[in-house]
Amino acid sequence: MQGEDQPTDRVRLPKSLFGALLPGNRSAVRLAITVLNIGTGNVFKGPKLLQDNGSSVLNNRMVGLSVGQMHTTGLSELVEITFSHQRQPSNMILTCVFWDVVKGSTGDWDSQGCSTELGDERTICRCDHLTFFALLLRPILDQATAQTLTRISQAGCGVSMIFLAFTMVLYVALRLSLQRFKSEDAPKIHIALSSSLFLLNLTFLINVGSSPQGSPASCWARAAIFHYFLLCVFTWMGLEAFHLYLLAIRVFNTYFGHYFLKLSLLGWGLPALVVIGVGSSNSYGIYTIRNQENRTSLELCWFQKEPALYATVHGYFLVSFLFGAVVLALVAWKIFTLPSVTAGKEQGQTWKSVFTILGLSSLVGMTWGLAVLTPLGLSTIYIFTLFNSLQGVFIFCWFITLYFPRQSTTASSSGTARLDQVHSVSQE
Repeated sequence: MQGEDQPTDRVRLPKSLFGALLPGNRSAVRLAITVLNIGTGNVFKGPKLLQDNGSSVLNNRMVGLSVGQMHTTGLSELVEITFSHQRQPSNMILTCVFWDVVKGSTGDWDSQGCSTELGDERTICRCDHLTFFALLLRPILDQATAQTLTRISQAGCGVSMIFLAFTMVLYVALRLSLQRFKSEDAPKIHIALSSSLFLLNLTFLINVGSSPQGSPASCWARAAIFHYFLLCVFTWMGLEAFHLYLLAIRVFNTYFGHYFLKLSLLGWGLPALVVIGVGSSNSYGIYTIRNQENRTSLELCWFQKEPALYATVHGYFLVSFLFGAVVLALVAWKIFTLPSVTAGKEQGQTWKSVFTILGLSSLVGMTWGLAVLTPLGLSTIYIFTLFNSLQGVFIFCWFITLYFPRQSTTASSSGTARLDQVHSVSQE
């Protein structure tokens, strides 16, 4: 099928469909394929999806399928409709839908019984029934939402920077006053993570708060620096998880010569190698977020090539996050199976264990894992933005709890609430 100035669409009907509709001696059945341009009117708009959420039917085009006079549903072999289209902005999502005449008072779009296979310039819809089909184009973020989320992130990052600065100043004071702080590795790792997170928040505020328009070299440099500190945060969260594994899980035979020096080379050096590789492929540039009218909602210096973004940000984060999640789960299992917890010998021990896990989760970056919930709706995007931008506050609270415990609970909570304060398993 092909309309004016439109790419070709394709329809594939399964053989089993015709077998069911050609019983006995019938040798033919009427097949109808209808292509409609719904234009700008109110027909086939749908009160819920289109008006409330600002969605639109891609190219205002619908494809209707019917075979014979039967109402065909529940097909064992799926009908396949291929919609060809131009490459869509990264902040837009396509969904295969059909027109349900019995939904609501006037009918509405629905996706039940259909699956969507996305491609750059074509989308394949597979459905178990015949009716009118279309692609629904929905903005992930509109301009107002993008601006609101940006302000929340800026405010959260600013607050985090203040608390991260407090954390680093506090560490310097403790290092000057307590001899053990000069030899323990755990607080050094906490400060390395705090420093990388502070610099990430700073570069984020600079990147978002200034216009990307300017020399390509300047935008390239801002994107590379922002990318570097983001990877440093991911790496140090992974190293926090590794150190936690040595302290709480492995425990024995964990001596490493020049331990923190080796961690530092990995924590600051590996991201540099990745950034050099990405920069040499000319992947940095202006990144644009657009709304449903294809108007610019936000521009910043970031990636201009999505494969590099997926590999060096999404993939890098996934490795770090999964490792941290596994280690945290093992630590949680060990803490909650302690005799004092399982036997209930100490009042409030369970709550101390819960707070310990929450504190450790801020170090290994569990708030970043909320990103997997963002496809569920706008509310989860707000939750992720708020909690993730406040990671520095959580780290400060954990640092205070860890190194300034109440005297009355110091001895009793040594097995749980101060798990991470065990003397370092290795010395430099």
